[in-house]
Amino acid sequence: KKQYFPQIFEPSRVDRVIDIAQIDAENTMRDLATHEGIFCGVSAGGAVFAALKLSHEVENATIVSIICDRGDRYLSTGVFVG
Repeated sequence: KKQYFPQIFEPSRVDRVIDIAQIDAENTMRDLATHEGIFCGVSAGGAVFAALKLSHEVENATIVSIICDRGDRYLSTGVFVG
């Protein structure tokens, strides 16, 4: 399994990396658009999915997820269908 990390990634600044499936990122992206009115992209869906997963594992924590891309770039890919 190949992992993607951008060139600016500094492992010493990261507490944990949470692996998620592409389908979970896409489903969360669609849920954010449908239920929250947040029109974001797949990587943002993945970040929110990971934050939600983490929220079930810890107590009394403040968890922040950044919506880092917008959904209009994905309209032609078909990920918003279904």
